[in-house]
Amino acid sequence: MDKPLYVTRPYLPPLAEVLPSLESIWERRVLTNAGPYHQEFERELASFLGVPHISLVTNGTVALSLALEALDIQGEVITTPFSFVATSHALMMRGVEPVFADLAYGSVNIDPVQVEKAITDRTTAIMPVHCYGIPCDVNGLETVARNHHLHLIYDAAHAFGVGGRDDILNRGDMSTLSFHATKAFNTFEGGAIISSNAERKGAIDRLRNFGFRDELCVDALGANGKMSEFSAALGLVQLTHFEDIRRRRQEIDARYRSAFADVAGLTCLSYDGIDRPNYSYFPVFIGPEFRVTRDALYDELKSRNIHGRRYFYPLISNFAMYRGLPSSRPINLPNATRMANEVLCLPMYPDLDAADQDRIIGIVRGD
Repeated sequence: MDKPLYVTRPYLPPLAEVLPSLESIWERRVLTNAGPYHQEFERELASFLGVPHISLVTNGTVALSLALEALDIQGEVITTPFSFVATSHALMMRGVEPVFADLAYGSVNIDPVQVEKAITDRTTAIMPVHCYGIPCDVNGLETVARNHHLHLIYDAAHAFGVGGRDDILNRGDMSTLSFHATKAFNTFEGGAIISSNAERKGAIDRLRNFGFRDELCVDALGANGKMSEFSAALGLVQLTHFEDIRRRRQEIDARYRSAFADVAGLTCLSYDGIDRPNYSYFPVFIGPEFRVTRDALYDELKSRNIHGRRYFYPLISNFAMYRGLPSSRPINLPNATRMANEVLCLPMYPDLDAADQDRIIGIVRGD
């Protein structure tokens, strides 16, 4: 049996580069509560991403929840069904109803036209996802949000370090990031919230620490959402490697694209108009002209110990806790349904070697 290949494999820096930080943590005994590494990482991350106000948190799901709390989001929020369940779970756990809008045709991102059609008198916000690091139509979405006086929160979990299209992390009221092991940049676990102004950052910083305003005053219903010193220290080291990781991912991406350029029925996503993709995933879309169905290809790869993922199938709207919502009816989501039925993410990580990638390519092509 060939060695297993997974859809992603987290990058970790050389352990020797992390050990000095661990020794420092052991000496100081400061493990959390905005310690020295936390403060340094927050500064360095803001500089690296080109954002004015960023708050480190425990993970990407907590980031979404705190953003919703800080903006006091209630009622209904229009979002995408083509995402990881954390996007809509964060809404439901706050008592907010997710309203699913369809994707733009041929896109993995929500369609501003469909968003506008879904607005009711209970709508308070729009929460799009920059799926696979492909930026949404930020100009179209902001026009809709502005015309209808809605908050705009971007789930940018996939979009770390992505450039172009008007600096997407600086758009809307807030953007949230995930530093989970499956992402292009990881801190073991972690996340961040980018705020449009200092007042909102201050609100997030209080909410991530139980709502404390000072030692004696708790004036908000917060949570323990702080990033640990270990994750922050690792993040500082990871930042020094990110551009090399991006270049290696780009090489793997280009090799896939070249190999699949003449394959009928197989489509790769375009990065047109994106100055700095992060190449976090490599999704392909298997149409009816391909030699086998998407699920048959998935099974064929799995039988050869290659574990791709059908990100994002099924749609969030198909899960039990969402199925009864009026916006979840498949007739309302034809483009999202098509993409979910055709998508297959192939292994993509910096240390995927050429021989292993050739094995994947050969199976997909049917050579």
